[in-house]
Amino acid sequence: MLDPRTFPRPPALQQIKKNILIKFKDGQTIASTDRAYWVLETYHPPTYYLPPDSIKLNLTPTSRRTFCEWKGVATYFSFTTPGGEQVDNRAWTYKEPTPTFAEIKDYVSFYADPRWECYVDGELVEPQPGDFYGGWMTSDIVRKSVKGAPGTRGW
Repeated sequence: MLDPRTFPRPPALQQIKKNILIKFKDGQTIASTDRAYWVLETYHPPTYYLPPDSIKLNLTPTSRRTFCEWKGVATYFSFTTPGGEQVDNRAWTYKEPTPTFAEIKDYVSFYADPRWECYVDGELVEPQPGDFYGGWMTSDIVRKSVKGAPGTRGW
């Protein structure tokens, strides 16, 4: 089991040997790679970052930016689903990450979202609780140690 209480702070960046697949419900691939990184941070399930050449959609930067004291400023994207729906701010990147996170420069992370499916080594993930954090919950995550649900953002 992976217990997010034991994950480091500041967070750790690690390249992983896992197959990551994101696809729309109709089967169209959004991204597929075995060259991802994950970020492990206390009380968060892993957040996965995929190389830009693994992304099969056109991503358009939006005006949204957020700041992480560890990684830097995140730039968010919009994209269009096969059904023509525009999706805003459900994928992001770090164009100028801090030196510790330089390896994920321009890598893209996606929220797990009901409009598409995210898989880690063939396992369908669940989104981290709440709508702020972008971690992916696999069956090996100790759920009681994950923040994001109401009342847990200040842990």
